[in-house]
Amino acid sequence: MQSTPEKKNERSVFPFTAIVGQKEMKLALLLNVVDPKIGGVMIMGDRGTGKSTTVRALVDLLPEIEVVENDPFNSDPRDPQLMSHEVRKKVINNQEIPITKTRIAMVDLPLGATEDRVCGTIDLERALTEGVKAFEPGLLAKANRGILYVDEVNLLDDHLVDVLLDAAASGWNTVEREGISVSHPARFILIGSGNPEEGELRPQLLDRFGMHAQVGTVKEPELRVQIVEQRASFEEAPEAFQQAWEASQESMRQKVIQARERLKSVEISYDHKIKISQVCSELDVDGLRGDIVTYRAAKALAALGGRNEVTAQDILTVIPLCLRHRLRKDPLEPIDSGLLVKEKFAKVFGSPMES
Repeated sequence: MQSTPEKKNERSVFPFTAIVGQKEMKLALLLNVVDPKIGGVMIMGDRGTGKSTTVRALVDLLPEIEVVENDPFNSDPRDPQLMSHEVRKKVINNQEIPITKTRIAMVDLPLGATEDRVCGTIDLERALTEGVKAFEPGLLAKANRGILYVDEVNLLDDHLVDVLLDAAASGWNTVEREGISVSHPARFILIGSGNPEEGELRPQLLDRFGMHAQVGTVKEPELRVQIVEQRASFEEAPEAFQQAWEASQESMRQKVIQARERLKSVEISYDHKIKISQVCSELDVDGLRGDIVTYRAAKALAALGGRNEVTAQDILTVIPLCLRHRLRKDPLEPIDSGLLVKEKFAKVFGSPMES
């Protein structure tokens, strides 16, 4: 209830459930919210296809989380893996920790951001004169337990992308200056978006994103008209538009919350695991990330569908998103990489391809 006045002062966000089309992008985002360990999503597509709008709309579906009050790292008051060192010391010493609830944060990383802005800085003068580790937190601290969004990620400096992916993979950010080291938890869902015309990410960086969604301009005239009319209605009266979609938004929120709770009880059969690994092997996917992400994404989809057992259809739905960016590029290959994955799935699983 406390968040209501705060919400009124916030910038109006287009409702996630009102977004027309772009099923692949929306699904990838929802699955990463259900299981953040999937490893984030890279969204590639034409300009003006709603990539940024959809990512920002996602935040409104996320549940509130408990955090330690006035903690710059959004420390979890109960999970030691998600606590800063200061909070952990207080817990060990049985000190009382003030707890509050907050909405999951989405942090935008600007293209011109420096490494200090992203990772944080250590005040060396204070460290040397006062003997304290004076740390100024960066964007990774703010994004802990939330979402870090990088628009035009393919234009970001490769070194900075490396830093982001390392933090996302390890769950920790370490800053070292002149022999002084500070670490803090940095577990976040990394979402990148970009336009393929402006260049692709290096394959070894692309591989570190859990999923890869492709979006395109809607071709059907009726859908285009619907999108334009909805956008016009939203810009004319944002609050009224949001109210009209609130029931749908709340239904999706509950679905996400229930899926997160159900996830731990979802099973994937050994036979399905073997076949997923066979698909990865026959497609010459390097490493085991493809196998692991496909298991996780299929389980998250089953949880979102209210089921405790992964089906072949769940795997077919997610496997192109999990593998297409891990295939070796063949410039002479005319077939879309996602379709290539589906064809291999049909061969291994012995079932027809469905959309």
